[in-house]
Amino acid sequence: MATFAVTYRYGSDTAPARDQHRPRHVDFLQRHFDDKRLLLSGPFGADEQPGAELIWTAATKAELESLLDQDPFSVNGLIAAREIRQWNIFFGAAMVGA
Repeated sequence: MATFAVTYRYGSDTAPARDQHRPRHVDFLQRHFDDKRLLLSGPFGADEQPGAELIWTAATKAELESLLDQDPFSVNGLIAAREIRQWNIFFGAAMVGA
């Protein structure tokens, strides 16, 4: 399994819709955290552009793209930009099981 860093960027006008869909988004993330595919995730700070960083494991980038397309935030058009990059962890690999 490879490790991937995923960056979500939200549109500035999506906050009300994100609040509406957040319970299903959190359920989606929790399910994949429980099965150890999602390793870390969280939103950026209040002074940053709205978005989040997520660290995933997957066999391929294409597999992860397909999975992320099922995120309720993605399904409902709340992610303005999504970047998926394979990440070769050097320091701290044991902390995330890489």
